[in-house]
Amino acid sequence: MKQIKSEIEEFLELKNPPKTLYYQGDLSLLDRAKVSIVGTRHPISYTKQLTIKLANALKKRGVCVVSGGAMGVDALAHKSSFPSTIGIMANSLDIVYPKVNLALIKSMAKESLLLSEYERNTPATRYSFVLRNRLVVALGEILIVAEADLDSGSMRSAELALKYGKKIYVFPHRLEDSLGTNQLLRDGLATAIYDVDDFADMFGEISQQSDEILDFCRQNSSLQEAIEKFGDKIYEYELDGKIEIRDMRVIVL
Repeated sequence: MKQIKSEIEEFLELKNPPKTLYYQGDLSLLDRAKVSIVGTRHPISYTKQLTIKLANALKKRGVCVVSGGAMGVDALAHKSSFPSTIGIMANSLDIVYPKVNLALIKSMAKESLLLSEYERNTPATRYSFVLRNRLVVALGEILIVAEADLDSGSMRSAELALKYGKKIYVFPHRLEDSLGTNQLLRDGLATAIYDVDDFADMFGEISQQSDEILDFCRQNSSLQEAIEKFGDKIYEYELDGKIEIRDMRVIVL
């Protein structure tokens, strides 16, 4: 947990910018194009799949995904864009919260970037989550609300985005799902993402860097070996259409 000056450009125009910031990880991620993704802690399957696909598509184009380290949409966004992701925490960085994201947060502290405005031994509170949200929204060029109830923290984040003049994007949901994002669309305050790749292409072309997982699967087609090495990322690759799992083997497409 190291201290840095709070003079991050995106925070300077806030009415209440952080006086001090603490970090763990790679500060160079702050220099990349950044997109904020927020949403419910209990997403439906449709939202999970689209969040995974979108965060991964942004990562492949060199974009850093910003979120708040919570369970649900936040965790999916971080995992699917790892290590090109920034987590802004509502507690001090010597405390891991929520515990369900322990492995993810520890990995981000080493290979991604964690930020907090709280000194040691500061637990998360209801108010600190509100303050955290302003930093999540401010750091991204745009805000994506993956799924949200009408009265939710994600909708408060959308209000902040409108206040800061940032464009809001949402996934198109059924009428009975995600009432918050549907209201944003109805009121003309958000734009729907109908094609993930077309949306991600706004930020540039796919990087041609080597892919460790695909390279491994080309040499070792056993599903068990792939899962032992890369865990659930294997299933994310299947969802993205990069691989096919057939008869306990992994086939690179």
